[in-house]
Amino acid sequence: MRIKFLFLGLAMVCQSVFAQNDNSIDSITANQQGANVIVKINLKKPIEKNPIAFSIANPARISLDFANTTNATGKSAIDIGLGEVRNLNLIEVPGRSRLVFNLNRSLNYATLVEGNSLIVTIDGSGGLATPVNSVGLPVVDQTKQAIGKQSIRDIDFRRGVAGEGRVIIDLPSNQIAVDPKLQGQKIVVDLFNVSLPEILKRNLDVSDYGSPIQKVSTERKGENVRMTIEPKGLWEHSVYQSDTQLVIEVKPIKEDPNKLTQGTQGYKGERFGMNFQDVDIRAALQIIAEQGGVNIIATDSVVGSLTLRLIDTPWDQALEIVMQIKDLDMRKNGNVIMIGPKEELQTKEKLELERKAQIAELEPLKTEGFQLKYQKAENLVKLFLGETPANRMISKRGSVSPEPRTNQLFVTDVSTKLEEIRKLIQKIDVATKQVVIEARIVEADNKFSKNLGAKLGFADMRGFRGGDVGFGISGNQRAAITGNYLGVGEQTGQAKITEKSYIPNTQFINLPAAGIGGLDAGSFAVSLFSAAANRFLNLELSALEADGDGKIISSPRVVTADQTPAHIEQGQEIPYQIATLSGGTAIFFRKATLSLDVTPQITPDGTIILSVDVHKDSRGEETRGGPVINTKQVKTNVLVENGGTVVLGGIYTQEERNDVTKIPFLGDIPLFGNLFKSSGKTNNKTELLIFITPKVQLTGSLANQ
Repeated sequence: MRIKFLFLGLAMVCQSVFAQNDNSIDSITANQQGANVIVKINLKKPIEKNPIAFSIANPARISLDFANTTNATGKSAIDIGLGEVRNLNLIEVPGRSRLVFNLNRSLNYATLVEGNSLIVTIDGSGGLATPVNSVGLPVVDQTKQAIGKQSIRDIDFRRGVAGEGRVIIDLPSNQIAVDPKLQGQKIVVDLFNVSLPEILKRNLDVSDYGSPIQKVSTERKGENVRMTIEPKGLWEHSVYQSDTQLVIEVKPIKEDPNKLTQGTQGYKGERFGMNFQDVDIRAALQIIAEQGGVNIIATDSVVGSLTLRLIDTPWDQALEIVMQIKDLDMRKNGNVIMIGPKEELQTKEKLELERKAQIAELEPLKTEGFQLKYQKAENLVKLFLGETPANRMISKRGSVSPEPRTNQLFVTDVSTKLEEIRKLIQKIDVATKQVVIEARIVEADNKFSKNLGAKLGFADMRGFRGGDVGFGISGNQRAAITGNYLGVGEQTGQAKITEKSYIPNTQFINLPAAGIGGLDAGSFAVSLFSAAANRFLNLELSALEADGDGKIISSPRVVTADQTPAHIEQGQEIPYQIATLSGGTAIFFRKATLSLDVTPQITPDGTIILSVDVHKDSRGEETRGGPVINTKQVKTNVLVENGGTVVLGGIYTQEERNDVTKIPFLGDIPLFGNLFKSSGKTNNKTELLIFITPKVQLTGSLANQ
């Protein structure tokens, strides 16, 4: 009995398989009516379910999938050559047959089932296709005919969470022909054979919503409707239709200066267009998988049909749109993508994690020692244990112990965790790159100074020789002239003559040239006197000019590991005294040093980010509170190529002075006024430049550079 039942079961299975594939395509005929091409597909049995139909914009194709149907025509290709239809390919695979119409350009189509035949109408005008029957007469929907011309229901704008702008058009039917295109920096969408209600004929200003779209204009164009979308900045767009909703999405693009072209928003799939009309969602996913060359597995909960039109869209974005419409999610593992409802996938992941956690609770523990080369064992203990349980890298049953003497790390945990620790140690226990940082501080100056001065004196020697001092005015009145008050008193006998004092007391103009840099000015003296040596006129001219160029170069240099601060310093500490609260004094010190503080960071592409702080201090003038410290500092962050040199900063100063000391009125006399004044001129220029050069090295020391 068991053997008979088995054979009976096999027979029933064979009959079922045969029954599923007993329908077949017997013949295909085509003819042209005006601009339209009518293709009639005859099958062996009546068509119980409409074939899955979809179109691809580039290349222009229309595909029909007949389930459980074989190809009985004996041909794999049929030349049509009518209108915009070139030929037809017939492809038979297990469980279905596919008919592919190859077109010259993307066109709309309509299908009609009549008994054993499927009639496909391809509209060559580019407008909305109307199905025809077997005798070539159009089949018009009576409901639509009674209502009249179809109208757009609504136009809406929405902003996405990522800053994208979406224009949503509610169409009266999912068969409205749409033609989106770019015209300069505008997106123009033409909707054919529809009307626009007066309330929707308006301009939408959406510039305040923070998306690339600034303005949306909608207007009538004869029998059609035209919408113009005006974005700004860098953007890219996509157009898709879900049932009766047409969505034009404009996304902002973050500019990458290292790329010649901007955009793609992360989608890398080949761009194409598709038109699903009430297609089973599992079949739609299969078509997208074929287009993208990936394996898509859908869970049993993925059911239902889909009406969707995609225009010039990457296949991976098309997959994302389908999941968004049907509230699905995916998990990717290599070349396999699993798709299912979000809650179902999250539940499966939760159960899987719980299962792994239960296994980890029962799995025996193992201990393994890891010999570290560059990292310290104590530092890795802190890393693996973490500061909080959430940051713990080993399981709650695991433990880790360092052995400082041999720099080993002993880890006790389950096998999976030990493997994770092993891989992690291989990545982090590597030689740290070192960076040589050399700074060059160049300080150059150009100084010029010039001082001019004069001394002028007069003396009357007659009083010292027994004669009358001075010049007669009237009667016995006389006037004496000399350099100062004391000199007049000495000549007239009112003051005692001091030893050798008569020479300086003769000066009534004393404006000599000032010294420069501790050097006195040179002088030239002239004396005019009478033959009797009674009167003297003394003149001394002094002048000093200094011109100097100088250059000071300092070059601190230091080696440090990647992302490790380094400090180098040279200079002196200057003592100074301050008063204390007890009334005494205390000695403190001030630093006048050349120092370099730097922290390098080596980037993955080999460049170096430097955090630099350079000080160049020097001792200045003395004050009652102690010496002044002249400070020059540059503190900055800079990106430098390996081995390259960059100028961190520069300070340029220029001092120009013109000083004149003179006797009023007399010093202003042309030419002779120079005897009554002292002048000085200074022109000093100083420039400070700081250069820095980093260089990456794996090993070696500063002496090898």
